[in-house]
Amino acid sequence: MMSARVTGALVLGWWLASASAGRAQSAPVTPLFESAVKAQQAGDWVTAEADYKQLLAAEPRHVEALANLGVVYVNLGRYDDAIASYRKALEISYLNTPIRMNLGLAFYKAARYADAIPEFDRVLDTSPGLYNAVLLKADCLLQLGRPKDAATILAPIAGKHDDDAAFAYVYGMALLQDKQTDQGLAYLDKILRRGESAEAHLLMGLAKQAAADYAEAREEFRKAVSLNGELPMAHSLLGQALLRTGDRDAAKTAFEQELAINPNDFESQLYLGVIRKEASEFDEAIAHFTRAESLRPGDFGVRYQIASLMVARGDTEAALPKLEALVKEAPTFVEAHVSLATVYYRLKRKADGDREKAIVSKLQAGSPPVAAPAAEGGAVTPQSSQP
Repeated sequence: MMSARVTGALVLGWWLASASAGRAQSAPVTPLFESAVKAQQAGDWVTAEADYKQLLAAEPRHVEALANLGVVYVNLGRYDDAIASYRKALEISYLNTPIRMNLGLAFYKAARYADAIPEFDRVLDTSPGLYNAVLLKADCLLQLGRPKDAATILAPIAGKHDDDAAFAYVYGMALLQDKQTDQGLAYLDKILRRGESAEAHLLMGLAKQAAADYAEAREEFRKAVSLNGELPMAHSLLGQALLRTGDRDAAKTAFEQELAINPNDFESQLYLGVIRKEASEFDEAIAHFTRAESLRPGDFGVRYQIASLMVARGDTEAALPKLEALVKEAPTFVEAHVSLATVYYRLKRKADGDREKAIVSKLQAGSPPVAAPAAEGGAVTPQSSQP
Protein backbone atom coordinates (compact mmCIF):
# COMPACT_ATOMS: atom_id res chain seq x y z
CA MET A 1 0.00 0.00 0.00
CA MET A 2 1.05 3.54 -0.68
CA SER A 3 0.87 6.43 1.70
CA ALA A 4 1.11 10.16 1.21
CA ARG A 5 4.70 9.79 2.29
CA VAL A 6 5.55 6.97 -0.10
CA THR A 7 7.24 9.46 -2.39
CA GLY A 8 9.67 10.45 0.33
CA ALA A 9 10.45 6.84 1.16
CA LEU A 10 11.07 5.91 -2.46
CA VAL A 11 13.27 8.89 -3.23
CA LEU A 12 15.17 8.64 0.01
CA GLY A 13 16.20 5.08 -0.79
CA TRP A 14 17.39 6.07 -4.28
CA TRP A 15 19.44 9.01 -3.11
CA LEU A 16 20.99 7.26 -0.12
CA ALA A 17 22.18 4.57 -2.45
CA SER A 18 24.07 7.25 -4.38
CA ALA A 19 25.08 9.41 -1.43
CA SER A 20 28.75 9.31 -2.35
CA ALA A 21 28.22 9.99 -6.05
CA GLY A 22 29.10 13.28 -7.73
CA ARG A 23 31.86 14.23 -5.31
CA ALA A 24 33.51 17.57 -5.77
CA GLN A 25 36.66 16.15 -4.28
CA SER A 26 37.88 12.76 -3.20
CA ALA A 27 38.92 12.10 0.38
CA PRO A 28 41.17 9.19 1.28
CA VAL A 29 39.36 6.10 2.54
CA THR A 30 40.51 5.45 6.11
CA PRO A 31 39.77 2.52 8.42
CA LEU A 32 37.58 4.80 10.54
CA PHE A 33 35.56 5.87 7.51
CA GLU A 34 35.17 2.22 6.44
CA SER A 35 34.03 1.33 9.95
CA ALA A 36 31.46 4.12 9.94
CA VAL A 37 30.11 3.10 6.54
CA LYS A 38 29.88 -0.53 7.61
CA ALA A 39 27.92 0.44 10.75
CA GLN A 40 25.65 2.68 8.66
CA GLN A 41 24.93 -0.09 6.16
CA ALA A 42 24.09 -2.42 9.06
CA GLY A 43 21.67 0.11 10.52
CA ASP A 44 23.83 0.65 13.58
CA TRP A 45 23.20 4.38 13.61
CA VAL A 46 24.69 5.05 17.04
CA THR A 47 28.06 3.51 16.12
CA ALA A 48 28.02 5.17 12.71
CA GLU A 49 27.37 8.57 14.30
CA ALA A 50 30.22 8.13 16.76
CA ASP A 51 32.66 7.04 14.03
CA TYR A 52 31.73 9.86 11.63
CA LYS A 53 32.02 12.45 14.41
CA GLN A 54 35.42 11.10 15.43
CA LEU A 55 36.59 11.29 11.82
CA LEU A 56 35.24 14.82 11.40
CA ALA A 57 37.01 15.97 14.54
CA ALA A 58 40.26 15.24 12.69
CA GLU A 59 39.04 16.11 9.18
CA PRO A 60 36.22 18.69 9.44
CA ARG A 61 36.06 19.14 5.64
CA HIS A 62 35.50 15.47 4.85
CA VAL A 63 32.50 15.84 2.50
CA GLU A 64 31.53 12.17 2.41
CA ALA A 65 31.56 11.92 6.20
CA LEU A 66 29.43 15.04 6.55
CA ALA A 67 26.95 13.78 3.97
CA ASN A 68 26.74 10.30 5.46
CA LEU A 69 26.39 11.71 8.97
CA GLY A 70 23.38 13.63 7.68
CA VAL A 71 21.89 10.33 6.49
CA VAL A 72 22.51 8.81 9.93
CA TYR A 73 20.78 11.73 11.63
CA VAL A 74 17.75 11.37 9.32
CA ASN A 75 17.44 7.73 10.30
CA LEU A 76 17.65 8.73 13.95
CA GLY A 77 14.88 11.27 13.41
CA ARG A 78 17.23 14.15 14.24
CA TYR A 79 16.36 16.31 11.26
CA ASP A 80 17.84 19.57 12.50
CA ASP A 81 21.20 17.84 12.99
CA ALA A 82 20.91 16.29 9.53
CA ILE A 83 20.18 19.68 7.97
CA ALA A 84 23.21 21.19 9.69
CA SER A 85 25.46 18.36 8.50
CA TYR A 86 24.27 18.59 4.90
CA ARG A 87 24.74 22.35 4.92
CA LYS A 88 28.32 21.97 6.10
CA ALA A 89 28.94 19.49 3.30
CA LEU A 90 27.47 21.91 0.76
CA GLU A 91 29.70 24.72 1.98
CA ILE A 92 32.57 22.56 0.72
CA SER A 93 30.84 20.97 -2.28
CA TYR A 94 28.10 23.43 -3.29
CA LEU A 95 27.22 21.72 -6.59
CA ASN A 96 26.89 18.23 -5.12
CA THR A 97 23.39 17.32 -6.29
CA PRO A 98 22.89 14.16 -4.18
CA ILE A 99 23.72 16.05 -1.00
CA ARG A 100 21.43 18.89 -2.07
CA MET A 101 18.64 16.35 -2.60
CA ASN A 102 19.25 14.85 0.82
CA LEU A 103 19.03 18.32 2.34
CA GLY A 104 15.65 18.80 0.68
CA LEU A 105 14.54 15.41 2.02
CA ALA A 106 15.60 16.33 5.54
CA PHE A 107 13.50 19.50 5.36
CA TYR A 108 10.64 17.43 3.91
CA LYS A 109 10.77 14.85 6.69
CA ALA A 110 10.91 17.64 9.27
CA ALA A 111 7.69 19.05 7.72
CA ARG A 112 9.57 22.21 6.76
CA TYR A 113 8.01 22.14 3.31
CA ALA A 114 8.61 25.80 2.48
CA ASP A 115 12.33 25.24 3.16
CA ALA A 116 12.42 21.99 1.17
CA ILE A 117 11.06 23.52 -2.06
CA PRO A 118 14.07 25.80 -2.79
CA GLU A 119 16.41 22.82 -2.31
CA PHE A 120 14.43 20.72 -4.78
CA ASP A 121 14.47 23.70 -7.14
CA ARG A 122 18.26 23.83 -6.94
CA VAL A 123 18.39 20.11 -7.69
CA LEU A 124 16.20 20.72 -10.72
CA ASP A 125 18.49 23.56 -11.84
CA THR A 126 21.36 21.08 -12.16
CA SER A 127 19.24 18.05 -13.11
CA PRO A 128 16.27 19.46 -15.09
CA GLY A 129 13.16 17.31 -14.97
CA LEU A 130 14.49 14.89 -12.34
CA TYR A 131 11.37 12.91 -11.55
CA ASN A 132 11.99 12.35 -7.84
CA ALA A 133 12.64 16.03 -7.20
CA VAL A 134 9.53 17.09 -9.13
CA LEU A 135 7.32 14.61 -7.30
CA LEU A 136 8.60 15.60 -3.86
CA LYS A 137 8.26 19.29 -4.67
CA ALA A 138 4.65 18.65 -5.70
CA ASP A 139 3.95 16.88 -2.42
CA CYS A 140 5.46 19.83 -0.53
CA LEU A 141 3.11 22.16 -2.39
CA LEU A 142 0.19 19.94 -1.43
CA GLN A 143 1.20 20.05 2.22
CA LEU A 144 1.33 23.85 1.99
CA GLY A 145 -2.24 23.99 0.72
CA ARG A 146 -1.30 24.74 -2.88
CA PRO A 147 -2.88 21.90 -4.91
CA LYS A 148 -3.13 23.99 -8.09
CA ASP A 149 0.61 24.60 -8.08
CA ALA A 150 1.26 20.91 -7.37
CA ALA A 151 -0.96 19.87 -10.27
CA THR A 152 0.69 22.40 -12.57
CA ILE A 153 4.21 21.06 -12.12
CA LEU A 154 3.07 17.43 -12.43
CA ALA A 155 0.92 17.93 -15.54
CA PRO A 156 3.84 18.03 -18.04
CA ILE A 157 5.12 14.62 -16.91
CA ALA A 158 1.76 12.93 -16.42
CA GLY A 159 1.91 10.79 -19.54
CA LYS A 160 5.33 9.43 -18.63
CA HIS A 161 4.53 8.30 -15.10
CA ASP A 162 0.86 7.34 -15.07
CA ASP A 163 1.73 3.76 -14.13
CA ASP A 164 3.62 4.86 -11.03
CA ALA A 165 1.32 4.43 -8.05
CA ALA A 166 3.01 7.24 -6.11
CA PHE A 167 2.58 9.64 -9.01
CA ALA A 168 -1.07 8.68 -9.55
CA TYR A 169 -1.80 9.23 -5.88
CA VAL A 170 -0.07 12.61 -5.51
CA TYR A 171 -1.32 13.95 -8.85
CA GLY A 172 -4.83 12.61 -8.28
CA MET A 173 -4.95 14.23 -4.85
CA ALA A 174 -3.73 17.55 -6.25
CA LEU A 175 -6.36 17.50 -9.00
CA LEU A 176 -9.20 16.60 -6.65
CA GLN A 177 -8.20 19.18 -4.06
CA ASP A 178 -8.03 21.76 -6.83
CA LYS A 179 -11.55 20.70 -7.86
CA GLN A 180 -10.37 19.42 -11.25
CA THR A 181 -12.70 16.55 -10.55
CA ASP A 182 -12.91 14.85 -13.95
CA GLN A 183 -9.15 14.65 -14.33
CA GLY A 184 -8.74 13.62 -10.72
CA LEU A 185 -11.24 10.79 -11.17
CA ALA A 186 -9.15 9.48 -14.06
CA TYR A 187 -6.24 9.04 -11.68
CA LEU A 188 -8.55 7.58 -9.06
CA ASP A 189 -9.47 4.97 -11.64
CA LYS A 190 -5.78 4.10 -12.03
CA ILE A 191 -5.58 3.48 -8.29
CA LEU A 192 -8.81 1.45 -8.31
CA ARG A 193 -7.43 -0.84 -10.99
CA ARG A 194 -4.87 -2.01 -8.46
CA GLY A 195 -7.65 -3.24 -6.21
CA GLU A 196 -9.41 -1.87 -3.16
CA SER A 197 -7.10 0.24 -1.03
CA ALA A 198 -7.15 2.96 1.58
CA GLU A 199 -5.69 5.34 -1.00
CA ALA A 200 -8.52 4.67 -3.43
CA HIS A 201 -11.16 5.37 -0.78
CA LEU A 202 -9.36 8.53 0.28
CA LEU A 203 -9.35 9.85 -3.29
CA MET A 204 -12.99 8.84 -3.71
CA GLY A 205 -13.79 10.75 -0.54
CA LEU A 206 -12.07 13.83 -1.95
CA ALA A 207 -14.19 13.50 -5.10
CA LYS A 208 -17.38 13.29 -3.01
CA GLN A 209 -16.23 16.24 -0.93
CA ALA A 210 -15.62 18.30 -4.07
CA ALA A 211 -19.23 17.58 -5.03
CA ALA A 212 -20.35 18.77 -1.55
CA ASP A 213 -21.61 15.25 -0.73
CA TYR A 214 -20.15 15.30 2.76
CA ALA A 215 -22.03 12.28 4.10
CA GLU A 216 -20.70 10.08 1.29
CA ALA A 217 -17.24 11.60 1.69
CA ARG A 218 -17.33 10.75 5.38
CA GLU A 219 -18.06 7.11 4.63
CA GLU A 220 -15.25 6.91 2.08
CA PHE A 221 -12.80 8.37 4.57
CA ARG A 222 -14.02 5.88 7.18
CA LYS A 223 -13.27 3.04 4.78
CA ALA A 224 -9.81 4.47 4.16
CA VAL A 225 -9.12 4.57 7.90
CA SER A 226 -10.44 1.04 8.41
CA LEU A 227 -8.15 -0.31 5.69
CA ASN A 228 -5.07 1.61 6.79
CA GLY A 229 -5.19 3.44 10.10
CA GLU A 230 -1.68 4.79 9.47
CA LEU A 231 -2.48 6.50 6.17
CA PRO A 232 -1.49 10.18 6.50
CA MET A 233 -4.37 12.67 6.06
CA ALA A 234 -7.09 9.98 6.27
CA HIS A 235 -8.08 10.73 9.89
CA SER A 236 -7.81 14.47 9.22
CA LEU A 237 -10.10 14.32 6.21
CA LEU A 238 -12.51 12.12 8.17
CA GLY A 239 -12.51 14.70 10.95
CA GLN A 240 -13.34 17.49 8.52
CA ALA A 241 -16.20 15.45 7.01
CA LEU A 242 -17.51 14.69 10.51
CA LEU A 243 -17.52 18.41 11.29
CA ARG A 244 -19.46 19.06 8.10
CA THR A 245 -22.04 16.46 9.11
CA GLY A 246 -22.38 17.72 12.68
CA ASP A 247 -20.46 15.16 14.76
CA ARG A 248 -18.00 17.40 16.58
CA ASP A 249 -16.95 14.90 19.25
CA ALA A 250 -16.08 12.24 16.68
CA ALA A 251 -14.26 14.87 14.63
CA LYS A 252 -12.13 15.81 17.65
CA THR A 253 -11.17 12.16 18.10
CA ALA A 254 -10.29 11.83 14.42
CA PHE A 255 -8.02 14.89 14.52
CA GLU A 256 -6.29 13.56 17.63
CA GLN A 257 -5.74 10.23 15.88
CA GLU A 258 -4.22 12.03 12.90
CA LEU A 259 -1.79 13.92 15.10
CA ALA A 260 -0.77 10.68 16.83
CA ILE A 261 0.35 9.47 13.38
CA ASN A 262 1.52 12.78 11.94
CA PRO A 263 1.95 15.69 14.38
CA ASN A 264 2.70 17.91 11.39
CA ASP A 265 -0.77 17.72 9.86
CA PHE A 266 -1.80 21.34 9.41
CA GLU A 267 -5.57 20.88 9.24
CA SER A 268 -5.71 18.71 12.37
CA GLN A 269 -3.72 21.25 14.35
CA LEU A 270 -5.94 24.07 13.11
CA TYR A 271 -9.30 22.39 13.65
CA LEU A 272 -8.36 20.98 17.06
CA GLY A 273 -7.33 24.48 18.04
CA VAL A 274 -10.74 25.80 17.01
CA ILE A 275 -12.59 23.03 18.87
CA ARG A 276 -10.58 23.65 22.02
CA LYS A 277 -10.93 27.42 21.72
CA GLU A 278 -14.69 27.04 21.58
CA ALA A 279 -14.50 24.85 24.71
CA SER A 280 -12.54 27.69 26.41
CA GLU A 281 -9.46 25.46 26.58
CA PHE A 282 -7.34 28.41 25.58
CA ASP A 283 -3.88 27.12 26.51
CA GLU A 284 -4.42 23.92 24.53
CA ALA A 285 -5.89 25.90 21.63
CA ILE A 286 -2.99 28.31 21.34
CA ALA A 287 -0.54 25.38 21.33
CA HIS A 288 -2.35 23.93 18.30
CA PHE A 289 -2.52 27.29 16.52
CA THR A 290 1.16 27.98 17.15
CA ARG A 291 2.11 24.61 15.66
CA ALA A 292 -0.19 25.19 12.68
CA GLU A 293 1.35 28.61 12.07
CA SER A 294 4.84 27.10 12.09
CA LEU A 295 3.71 24.66 9.39
CA ARG A 296 2.20 27.37 7.17
CA PRO A 297 3.70 30.73 8.10
CA GLY A 298 1.46 33.65 7.23
CA ASP A 299 -1.68 31.57 6.80
CA PHE A 300 -4.74 33.81 7.09
CA GLY A 301 -6.89 31.21 8.83
CA VAL A 302 -4.39 30.54 11.60
CA ARG A 303 -3.70 34.22 12.13
CA TYR A 304 -7.42 34.86 12.44
CA GLN A 305 -7.89 32.06 14.96
CA ILE A 306 -5.05 33.36 17.13
CA ALA A 307 -6.55 36.86 17.08
CA SER A 308 -10.06 35.56 17.80
CA LEU A 309 -8.69 33.55 20.74
CA MET A 310 -7.27 36.77 22.15
CA VAL A 311 -10.69 38.38 21.74
CA ALA A 312 -12.33 35.42 23.52
CA ARG A 313 -9.86 35.83 26.37
CA GLY A 314 -10.68 39.54 26.60
CA ASP A 315 -7.26 40.64 25.41
CA THR A 316 -8.59 43.09 22.84
CA GLU A 317 -5.53 45.34 22.82
CA ALA A 318 -3.32 42.43 21.69
CA ALA A 319 -5.88 41.25 19.12
CA LEU A 320 -6.28 44.69 17.51
CA PRO A 321 -3.00 44.94 15.51
CA LYS A 322 -3.31 41.32 14.37
CA LEU A 323 -6.81 41.87 13.00
CA GLU A 324 -5.92 45.21 11.42
CA ALA A 325 -2.98 43.61 9.61
CA LEU A 326 -5.14 40.67 8.53
CA VAL A 327 -7.93 42.74 6.94
CA LYS A 328 -5.32 44.85 5.18
CA GLU A 329 -3.78 41.75 3.59
CA ALA A 330 -7.08 39.91 3.07
CA PRO A 331 -9.75 42.59 2.56
CA THR A 332 -12.52 40.08 1.74
CA PHE A 333 -12.07 37.99 4.89
CA VAL A 334 -15.53 38.62 6.37
CA GLU A 335 -14.96 36.98 9.76
CA ALA A 336 -11.84 39.07 10.33
CA HIS A 337 -13.80 42.28 9.67
CA VAL A 338 -16.53 41.10 12.08
CA SER A 339 -13.99 40.45 14.82
CA LEU A 340 -12.25 43.74 14.16
CA ALA A 341 -15.56 45.59 14.48
CA THR A 342 -16.15 43.83 17.80
CA VAL A 343 -12.72 44.88 19.05
CA TYR A 344 -13.26 48.50 18.00
CA TYR A 345 -16.61 48.64 19.81
CA ARG A 346 -15.07 47.15 22.96
CA LEU A 347 -12.36 49.80 22.82
CA LYS A 348 -15.02 52.53 22.49
CA ARG A 349 -13.97 53.34 18.91
CA LYS A 350 -17.48 53.54 17.51
CA ALA A 351 -16.60 55.24 14.23
CA ASP A 352 -14.05 52.55 13.40
CA GLY A 353 -16.49 49.84 14.44
CA ASP A 354 -19.21 51.33 12.25
CA ARG A 355 -16.80 51.42 9.31
CA GLU A 356 -15.95 47.73 9.70
CA LYS A 357 -19.64 46.88 10.10
CA ALA A 358 -20.36 48.66 6.81
CA ILE A 359 -17.57 46.68 5.10
CA VAL A 360 -19.09 43.45 6.39
CA SER A 361 -22.49 44.40 4.99
CA LYS A 362 -20.93 45.19 1.62
CA LEU A 363 -19.01 41.91 1.54
CA GLN A 364 -22.05 39.90 2.51
CA ALA A 365 -23.98 41.61 -0.26
CA GLY A 366 -21.43 40.27 -2.71
CA SER A 367 -19.54 43.46 -3.48
CA PRO A 368 -16.00 43.04 -2.09
CA PRO A 369 -13.84 46.17 -2.20
CA VAL A 370 -10.81 44.26 -3.52
CA ALA A 371 -9.80 40.65 -3.97
CA ALA A 372 -7.95 38.96 -1.11
CA PRO A 373 -4.38 37.97 -1.96
CA ALA A 374 -3.08 34.49 -1.26
CA ALA A 375 -0.92 34.14 1.83
CA GLU A 376 2.64 33.04 1.33
CA GLY A 377 2.80 29.29 1.72
CA GLY A 378 -0.90 28.84 1.09
CA ALA A 379 -3.88 30.21 2.97
CA VAL A 380 -6.75 28.49 4.64
CA THR A 381 -9.88 30.12 3.29
CA PRO A 382 -12.11 31.98 5.72
CA GLN A 383 -14.68 29.21 5.36
CA SER A 384 -12.32 26.40 6.26
CA SER A 385 -10.67 28.34 9.04
CA GLN A 386 -13.93 28.31 10.98
CA PRO A 387 -15.31 24.79 11.15
